[in-house]
Amino acid sequence: MKIGIFFGGPSREREISFAGGRTVYDNLDKSLFEVVPVFVDSCGNFILLNWEYLYKGTIRDFYPPVSALAPTSVPVQMYFESLGELSADEQDRIIAEVGRRVEPRELATLIDFAFLALHGPGGEDGAIQGLLEWYGIPYSGSGILPSAFGIDKVAQKKLLKALDRPTPDFRLITAEEWDAADPQATLDHLVRELGLPLVFKAPRQGSSIGISILREASVPQFQAAVERSLFRKTVTQAEWQGLSDARKLTWLQQLVDIRDGIGLPVVLSSADSLELLAASSSLNEANGQQLLADSSEIIYQPEELLNALNEHLARAQSVRLTSVEGEVQVLVESFVQGREFSCIVVEDENGQPLALPPTEIVKGEEMFDYRSKYLPGLARKITPIDLPEADIQRIREACEEMFVTFGFQVYARLDGFISGQPVARSEADQHATGNSIFLNDPNTTSGMLPASFFFHQAAEIGLNPSQFLTFLIRTSLAARRRGGLRPVKLAGLLARLDAAVAARAADERTRTKVAVIMGGYSSERHISVESGRNIYEKLSSSIKYEPVPVFLTGNSQEFRLYVLPINVMLKDNADDIREKVEHLEAGHGLHPILTRIRREAAGITSTYAGQPTAQPRRVSFGELAGMVDEVFIALHGRPGEDGALQQQLEALGLPYNGSGVASSQITINKFETNKRLREAGMRVAEHRMAARQEWEAGPESFFRSLETQFPYPFIAKPADDGCSSAVKKIKNRAELEAFTQLIFRDQEDLLPAAATTLSLGFKEEFPQKEAFLVETLISRDGAAHFLEVTGGLLTHWAENGELRIEVFEASEALATGEVLSLEEKFLAGEGQNITPARYAPEAHERQRISEQVKQELRRVAEILNIQGYARIDAFVRVRQNGAVEVLIIEVNSLPGMTPATCIFHQTALAGYTPYDFIDRILEFGKQRTELMVAGS
Repeated sequence: MKIGIFFGGPSREREISFAGGRTVYDNLDKSLFEVVPVFVDSCGNFILLNWEYLYKGTIRDFYPPVSALAPTSVPVQMYFESLGELSADEQDRIIAEVGRRVEPRELATLIDFAFLALHGPGGEDGAIQGLLEWYGIPYSGSGILPSAFGIDKVAQKKLLKALDRPTPDFRLITAEEWDAADPQATLDHLVRELGLPLVFKAPRQGSSIGISILREASVPQFQAAVERSLFRKTVTQAEWQGLSDARKLTWLQQLVDIRDGIGLPVVLSSADSLELLAASSSLNEANGQQLLADSSEIIYQPEELLNALNEHLARAQSVRLTSVEGEVQVLVESFVQGREFSCIVVEDENGQPLALPPTEIVKGEEMFDYRSKYLPGLARKITPIDLPEADIQRIREACEEMFVTFGFQVYARLDGFISGQPVARSEADQHATGNSIFLNDPNTTSGMLPASFFFHQAAEIGLNPSQFLTFLIRTSLAARRRGGLRPVKLAGLLARLDAAVAARAADERTRTKVAVIMGGYSSERHISVESGRNIYEKLSSSIKYEPVPVFLTGNSQEFRLYVLPINVMLKDNADDIREKVEHLEAGHGLHPILTRIRREAAGITSTYAGQPTAQPRRVSFGELAGMVDEVFIALHGRPGEDGALQQQLEALGLPYNGSGVASSQITINKFETNKRLREAGMRVAEHRMAARQEWEAGPESFFRSLETQFPYPFIAKPADDGCSSAVKKIKNRAELEAFTQLIFRDQEDLLPAAATTLSLGFKEEFPQKEAFLVETLISRDGAAHFLEVTGGLLTHWAENGELRIEVFEASEALATGEVLSLEEKFLAGEGQNITPARYAPEAHERQRISEQVKQELRRVAEILNIQGYARIDAFVRVRQNGAVEVLIIEVNSLPGMTPATCIFHQTALAGYTPYDFIDRILEFGKQRTELMVAGS
């Protein structure tokens, strides 16, 4: 069956949709389905996407392509809508660089079924569902009406009120009312009506976009909350002129971020025109809007916006920026004090709603915002929610009831709160006991990242992502047929799919067993889990490999290995996995609600899973060697990249990925790596180690010694952690003292004052070390062109037994802060990477520089005896005379392998799919072990 995956789209959630579409693409069972990637751009064009672009980190990394962008000095990547009004021919020329435009009428000839990974307006609102029904194409999830209802928070609130179901009180503010209102009077009214805190929502957005919580009766905070939900921003002259040029760029980057800012294009309106409009209360709405349009301008590009702000705010007291895709009303709710949960409801094999185990969201901040939803480690997700079985069952029943009431089909994600206090109930509900359950913001398309609620809760009944997707496709076909869509055709599709599923279950293949080791105990453990899960998914959908997920925890003195069942592997992050493993190891049994739900879901799992869910099992290295044929180490930093694990695997004769013991012991140490490279004539930063012992002997002389050798600003970082962990640009003595105090601290918790000085982000971790590395800051130094790159490589055995090193085109990395963050390097929708790097505007010059860069990276690999694969980070200077200087920053012998990491962008240019790349890595390790055995 040909499955068209629709992803991207026009909404503010397009990056999560893009990443989710890739997850579906990777996890669909290749023995059952042929996958057709249909990328939807922000103008609504359907594009049959070339496969290599699926593995870009963000949409902006490939679309619009670099060739369509005008030269700019502002380091902000743009979306397609920033190109302005384009003709159909101009759009076609751009689309042709990444794939082929598909007209809607063609879809029925290309696909049998549409799997919708689109979010928000244009994806969850019934629009795409209606188009597909017009052409007779079955699709996943709910139909037209429930989709339209599911995105409309106002309609949902009104229905819940009419049904006397618990829902927070609410009020609506339209944009027109807000423009004419007195903010103080409006706030006073809302506080009287709803109390504090107040919750502000954009009524037709998902993923907590456009949401704020107001905890005090502050007019400025109130105005900011309303503007956030309307996707507006008022900028004052004093605010703007108080920013340095560098801060203006940072401010601009945040403003045009479609997730947390307002995005582009924007309408810029001066204070004068707004005052005139407000004063003209006698004008009707149409005349008022015309007046505003006549005195405003639409701005499409970041540089254009920067120039306009500088120009307007040199003379005007303020300007207003309004997204052209903003909202026209704000939903204001009273705040619910309670425990937050999310629950996936699916239709069972009989078409009845079945609520999966609800997940509690334990936050460090008050709001489960976009970042907390999608970045591992920022919020804890506990499944099932830690409540008595009776309360969890009440949540499930409430979710199943809403599923039916709203007419949802196939699946939905329902979010809500269980309050701390019982509330009065209607007569029909008097028999119920316990605290009140508030349901809100249902999603007819859930996020589909590997550890999202979607897969996470399905894993609790024993379905891995591939099996769950097959079940949803089958259930969707049945739902569309019940709705009257092409009943004869869909009956045939259902029969063929059922036969294929049954045949696959009976098909026994002998596959190579690969232990995928993930986790660890360093600050890189969450990224390691993301990498490990990605490797697991790529291997599990193949016909060659059978992956075995293994979690490593413990400490440097003792590694503990656990073979994981799918439900534990898909916990949100490494800490959640460790906690679950320790909980079960301590003898705590399965939560009774899970036993109940698994029994209720037996009709599903018996068809699609085939075997019951197991428990985590601790194994020794020797036992692991008896279970698997080879190992993929998905760990980062220590342990994993330091040679210790490799030593144990070699002793057992287990093939593994990456470099050998000796090379790993060098590359884990950035000081030793730089020393070796400098001795070999490579360019590296001036560097030295700064030891705790030296600091304790005399802090003042310690600081002066560093300041004498390294003028501010310079770089301080751990010598043996990767992934940008605790890498800081130190600009003054206060920051140096703060960095030193944090890295040499005795307690595990961060020192609040030092963390504030270094502006550490929410839940940012900072390791404890006995020494740290100090380096000169690598700067432009007068070069004509200066950029940061990261380049991957893959090694092969030649026929004569010699090692051959294949270096890929490097990626240009754009940091939003002073250094590239963990999230920018590895997480979907976060980083900005351009592959290949933009060394020069002219193609021949760009290729000349690229070859020189690759030659330098190859030399690094030869000097350090790197094997398997690696990632090398560097800065590149191109001088006026064309001379190229490559300054090496660090080497990662086990680079991140998350779905969004740019090494997959690079391998795609060389013709390797992610699976091909992983397969080559495993084959190399196997051949190396065979050569070692033959040599001994």
